[in-house]
Amino acid sequence: MTWEERWHPLREEWIVIAAHRQNRPWIGETLEENERPIPSYLPDCYLCPGNLRVSGKRNEDYAQTFVFDNDHPCVGMDAPDTPSRHALYKSRPATGIARVVCYSPNHNVTMAELQTPQIESVLRVWQEQDTELLTHPQVKHVLIFENKGEAVGVSNPHPHCQIYATNFVFKAIETEARVSQNHLAETGNVLFQEIIQAESEDGRRVLCDTGSAIAFVPYFARYAYEVYVAPKATHQRISTLTPSEITELAEALRTVLVKFDNLWKRPFPYVMVLHQAPADGGDYSGYHFHIEFHPPLRKPNLLKYLAGPEIGGGNFISDTSPEEKAAELRAVPSVHYRHAGGTA
Repeated sequence: MTWEERWHPLREEWIVIAAHRQNRPWIGETLEENERPIPSYLPDCYLCPGNLRVSGKRNEDYAQTFVFDNDHPCVGMDAPDTPSRHALYKSRPATGIARVVCYSPNHNVTMAELQTPQIESVLRVWQEQDTELLTHPQVKHVLIFENKGEAVGVSNPHPHCQIYATNFVFKAIETEARVSQNHLAETGNVLFQEIIQAESEDGRRVLCDTGSAIAFVPYFARYAYEVYVAPKATHQRISTLTPSEITELAEALRTVLVKFDNLWKRPFPYVMVLHQAPADGGDYSGYHFHIEFHPPLRKPNLLKYLAGPEIGGGNFISDTSPEEKAAELRAVPSVHYRHAGGTA
């Protein structure tokens, strides 16, 4: 048995690694997420081409990607100001723009089944959206994320992500930005560059290296199959990546996604988040854009439950070893199991 704490430099917190807990006896409900045949088009899907959404607006008859303003946004440009009745409590309008990006017109594919040029198209849309949204003076941060799978509560499997362009900076990004800038001031080095160097030198947790992009299970992973995908050059946001960097980032992203699905030969659930620097006028030259995957499953039908230590105590306990999970992902093929007879 091993008990170990590993420092998470981007979050400034300790992660407890207790890998022997992975096989502890379990009595209780498990999460089944069996693969079911799904058609490429559903007439009642509010994300499929040409269909009506709940708002009464009709989707374009799109052939590649499609972007629209979220019909049920969590923020709005006309957010009301509702002051608190007590001096101790504070409130402010949650101003911003929420959008949805459909990756493909096909209802029955995920990003893992898209070819690299198709993923490149999605990345270019993310670049365009990031650039355009930052022209709004109220926007201080652009958060792009995908929730995939029933395990994370997704109600519509049509391949899509969301964008929140907000007048505030999300807490995890705020912390990363602060520690990254402090590290640059203290050492003269970009913190994430040192993480990439450490992972490359160790090698055990690296899943792929496409030249200008790298994917790895971080030494301080909180979730069993947590993966970071990043350009090797420091960019504060995705919109400044060059075309060649976008191509190689798409290749790395696709490799990770295919390995996820191939692990248990089923669509693999996750939360994917693009970590970008705030856009509030501060100096974030030490911030390194990257993509984080937080998969909720630690076995094919078993969630990583957040309980006393995580919710109550505020520190993660990982039931698995990052090195062991990286080895599992490294060992699986890079050709999607649904297309094993075809090309990568």
